[in-house]
Parts: sequence; C-alpha cells; structure tokens
Amino acid sequence: MTDIQTLKKDIRKQALSRRDELTIEERTAFSQQIKDAFFELDIATGVMTSAFLPIKTEVDLNGLIHEMWEQKRDVCLPYMLDKAHIEFRIYDADTMLVDNGFGTVAPNDASDVVDPDVMLVPLSAFDETGGRIGYGAGFYDRAIAKLLEADKTPLLIGVAFSCQQVELVPCEDHDVPLDMILTENGLIIAD
Repeated sequence: MTDIQTLKKDIRKQALSRRDELTIEERTAFSQQIKDAFFELDIATGVMTSAFLPIKTEVDLNGLIHEMWEQKRDVCLPYMLDKAHIEFRIYDADTMLVDNGFGTVAPNDASDVVDPDVMLVPLSAFDETGGRIGYGAGFYDRAIAKLLEADKTPLLIGVAFSCQQVELVPCEDHDVPLDMILTENGLIIAD
C-alpha cells in the first residue's frame, strides 16, 4: 500500500466515523435537504441521472428518486458486475431489484444498461476542490474512466453529508475530480 493509499484509508475511516455518529433523524432531515438542493440545479428532463440506494448510513436518495419519477425524469442505478466493475441500469417504480452485494440492491438483468449523463456519486470523504474518496474498491473510478474513454463526459456530483468534508483529499493519477458536491448545506462548486 502506498503512502497516499494509507492516507486515504485513514481519511475514509475518520469521515465515515463522523457520518456514523449522525442520528437517524439527522440523516433523514439532511437527505431531504440534499434532495431539495439537487432540484435547484434544474437539470433538464431527458437527461439520464445515476443515483444510488443507501448503504448503512449513506445519504438516502429514495425521496429524490421518487420525485424524479414523478417529474418523468430518467434514473439509473449501479449494478455490480463483479468485484471490480459496475454498469448502470434503468430504474423505475416497476423495476425488480435483486441483492447486489455490500448490503444493497440493484435493478435485475431485465433492466436496460445505459450511460449516465449525470452521476450522483456516493462518497466517504470529499474536499472543496472536488477531490473524493470512495469506499476503496474503485467501482466509480473505473466506471468514470470507461465513460471518458468512450468520449462521454458525465456531470459528476458527489453526494455526502457535510461532516464528511475534509481539508484536502490526496489524489492519485486515476482520480477524476467531481464537478460539484451536494450536502445538506447546499451545493459546492468544485474549485
């Protein structure tokens, strides 16, 4: 493990510990505020947005997803293909969900695979420059790299609670910075 990887591991542990200290009531209220902040972005209809369902104490985007459906917006969710790769599958109210590891569910094989135009990215930690630390498995890093290799440039929006913000995220060559971050305190445009 490199020095940067060790540092990221320590930052991840500390940020997730702070997130875990939030009460259920705080996480619920903050998730609602994050949903409201997302809709202030006024992303056009017809734009495919990847969301995620919460694992453990993550931001809960269920309310955001349901409001997107009510507005006839396109939503997809990540599906883990193996221990290294994800793809994004269409998700709507009729989609059958299946267990997909890490304590989450995902659209089944009957759902179409799509490339998101906007990616709501789960975070362990972030900084105001758009640096992000995920959970260490690199799923989103590889998915973003695959899109960029196909000349697709999704809008990358990190989603986290403000307690997960750190002063500086150490970056490696493969790290792609976020364009913005949504927290309960509103939108942070990455510097």
